[in-house]
Amino acid sequence: MKIQKILNILTLFTGAIAVSATSLWIGKQAYSWLPPQAAVESRLIDDLISFLVTLGAFIFLGVTSTLMYSVIFHRAVKDDFTDGPPIEGNITLEVVWTAIPILLVFWIAGYSYQVYEQMGIQGPAQLVHLHNPLGMESAYAAAKDAPAKALTEPVEKIDVLAKQWAWVFHYPETDVTSSELHLPSDRRVRLALNSQDVLHGFYIPAFRLKQDIIPNHTIDFEFTPIRPGQYRLTDSQYSGTYFATMQANVVVESPEDYHQWLSQAATQKPSPAKNQAASEYAQTSNQSVQTGWTTIAPAAPTLVNSPG
Repeated sequence: MKIQKILNILTLFTGAIAVSATSLWIGKQAYSWLPPQAAVESRLIDDLISFLVTLGAFIFLGVTSTLMYSVIFHRAVKDDFTDGPPIEGNITLEVVWTAIPILLVFWIAGYSYQVYEQMGIQGPAQLVHLHNPLGMESAYAAAKDAPAKALTEPVEKIDVLAKQWAWVFHYPETDVTSSELHLPSDRRVRLALNSQDVLHGFYIPAFRLKQDIIPNHTIDFEFTPIRPGQYRLTDSQYSGTYFATMQANVVVESPEDYHQWLSQAATQKPSPAKNQAASEYAQTSNQSVQTGWTTIAPAAPTLVNSPG
């Protein structure tokens, strides 16, 4: 009997280690399920997702392995149809399996809120220290007695206008307007989000960031791109018939290339931006036989220096 008890304890201990190790491995795999980390904030979100996947895998594997162990080693013998022992409720066990889910919920909520605070959509200074390329001194490094405003002031300010069905980006310092969003790498960026008509949603999957845009309100939205490349901006809010066409390229480039693009775009004469929604609407309007529901006309293409 004593040997059987020791074997049970060893089995439990070994199973717990195996489940924990497998859960950690699955949690690490979650990073490969996501788009590339193109912003500082994406690392925080990916860490949170990995944590949730690890926790979920541990619970799933723990429950299923317990069930499998019971089915294999504690099943009734063949042709045994007798009732099991009349066991009454166990207060300790009921308290434990009630307390554990409550503690897990508080743990997840606390960690999620901590990530939200660290992301600092309104721009905390500590975010810039999460990514320091080439070991260089951060542009935000300042004396300890420096005012907080100096630590949080964004490098680039860009106006973003969302309308049915197009994105328009304006760079006030050089008075450049574009249908592509160009961003400098490793620099804090502040976007002033506005909607011309209905609810829109600013969403870049590679940045792990989404912000709803409300008509007649300007919403400041900050983040720090860190990975040069081309990404995709989509509208996360359904905004009407041509909702699927409301996309734009997001180009993250080195600060030198970014300022070179701004200088070059400033010399170009404004021209109408490419607007897929307007093109599709025009084709539909010219058809001799009208089909489908009546829809509003897309906003007129905006004049931009860089049509993309």
